[in-house]
Parts: sequence; C-alpha cells; structure tokens
Amino acid sequence: MSPTVLTSLDDVRARLGTELGPTEWEPVSQERINAFAELTGDHQWIHVDVERAATGPFGGTIAHGYLTLSLLPLFNKRLFRLDAGSARVNYGLNKVRFPSPVPAGSRVRATASFLELHDLDIGSQLRTQYVLELEDAAKPACVAESVTLILP
Repeated sequence: MSPTVLTSLDDVRARLGTELGPTEWEPVSQERINAFAELTGDHQWIHVDVERAATGPFGGTIAHGYLTLSLLPLFNKRLFRLDAGSARVNYGLNKVRFPSPVPAGSRVRATASFLELHDLDIGSQLRTQYVLELEDAAKPACVAESVTLILP
C-alpha cells in the first residue's frame, strides 16, 4: 500500500473524517520487546522474562505500552505523507489508551483519521487519531490522538 500524499492543507481538509489504511501487518517480536527494554530501562518481567510471564496474567510476555505507541511514526509514513508547510512538529498527544495487550510474536497494523485542522498564529494544528489493530483480537492494541504543528 502506498501512502496517501497530501500536498496542501486543503488536501488535509478534504480528508477530515476519512479513514486512511489499514497498513500492512507489523510483527512485534520478543527481540523487539527486549531491545525496547534495553533502550528505556524498563525490564519489567511481563515484558522480558519469558519463563515467568508464561505463568503470568497474559500467558506470555507482552510489549510495553510505550513500545506499541512508538510504532506510530512507522505507521504514519506508511499511511500518509504530508508535504504541506515548511516543517511538521510533534506537538503532543491528547489521549492514549491501550485496550489490549500486545503478546510477543503478534502483529499489529494501523489506520489514521484526521479529526481537526485549525489555524494558529504560528501555523496549523492537526489532530489525528490512530487505531492500532491487534491481529485476531476483539479490541485494538492502542488508540491514540496525536497533535502535529504544521509550520508555514
């Protein structure tokens, strides 16, 4: 799937409320979970201790919530390319939820929907909702609303 190319703010406005995606499935391996634990210092046993986690509440290791969230830039570039403005700045997140744990060895994919675009004195602010679907799960792995500042 090729990303949707948006060359102007009018292109973004035309897509408000429209879902983009889904992306291809992305594997979440134990190796990726371990690497994330090393980078962040979060070595909680439910993420990295395969033997102990096998008898734990999830029946195995699970990805960190922040690891799941950190996949947004990967999925973002697969979903759309925003060529409007001189620069785009991650302004933050309004809301993030993790309805389902992501077991090691599972796969996730994403959709995105532009919620709102409004002008500010310094540029435009875009709110985008991402839904990271967990393969064969009733609930998504993550639902996050990001805010991007688009500079003129």
